[in-house]
Amino acid sequence: MSQPFVNPLKQKLRQGKKTAGAWLQLGSPMTAEIMSRAGFDWLIVDMEHAPVDFMTLVSQMQAMASGGAVPLARAPWNDFVTIKRILDAGAYGVLVPYVNTRQEAEAAVKACKYPPQGIRGTAGSPRAAGYGQNAMNYLPHANEQILILTAVETAEAVNNLDDILAVPGLDGIFIGPMDLSTSMGHMGNPGHPDVQAAIETIERKTLAAGKILATIAGNWEQAAVRYAKGYQMIMLMADGVALGKMAGELAGKFREVFPGG
Repeated sequence: MSQPFVNPLKQKLRQGKKTAGAWLQLGSPMTAEIMSRAGFDWLIVDMEHAPVDFMTLVSQMQAMASGGAVPLARAPWNDFVTIKRILDAGAYGVLVPYVNTRQEAEAAVKACKYPPQGIRGTAGSPRAAGYGQNAMNYLPHANEQILILTAVETAEAVNNLDDILAVPGLDGIFIGPMDLSTSMGHMGNPGHPDVQAAIETIERKTLAAGKILATIAGNWEQAAVRYAKGYQMIMLMADGVALGKMAGELAGKFREVFPGG
C-alpha cells in the first residue's frame, strides 16, 4: 500500500541527530550502489563539478535504492528549471551552490516548492511521483519533506548571512571551504586564519538560527571535531577522490618495494 512521501533524513535532522554522507562524482550507478549499501545516511550526486546529466542522476538514484542512503543532488546552478528537473527525477533534497544574497536564497527555496510557497511546476507523471501511480502521496507532502540547503562559499555570502538565514523554508547551510578560501584571496587554503574566522562566523550564526550546518571533512579526526561543534551533515568522502587516493597509495607502495618493476 502506498504511503505519504516522507524524507527520513529530514526526520533525523529535525530530531537533532548527526548524519554522514558522501559525494558521488564519478557518474556511476555502481559506486552509488556500493556507497548506499555501505551505510551512509545520504549521498549527494554532484551535478556542479561532475559530468552528470539527468539520466545519469536517475540511474544513480535507482542504484541507491538497494541500500539505505537518501538521494540528494547538488544543482549545477541556482536555476529553477534545473532544480525542478532534479526534484522530479526523485531527489529528496537539493544543495544549491553560490547563493550570496537573500534574494538568491529566496529563489532557491521557491524553485524547490510547489505554489503557493514556490514556483516548482506541478506534475504527477515524473519519477518522484511514481510515474502517475503515487502522485497524491507525493505532491501534498513534497514542500514539507524536500531538504533545501544553500552553499556559503564567498565573502559576499558571509556578509549577507543574517539575511540568508532569515529566508523561510531554507533548511540549512553548507560551507564550501575551498571556494570560500579562494574568494577571500587564499586559493585552496581553507586553513588560513582569515578563512577560519569566516567559517567560525558561519558556524555560530547558522547554529544560532536553528538551521542545519553541513560541510566536508578530509578525515575522521576533522569530522569528529565538526560534529562536536554542532554540524549535523558532514561529507566524509567522495567516490573519485577516495579511489584515486587508494590507487595512488597502493601503486606507490609497489614502486617502493619493486623500484625496477
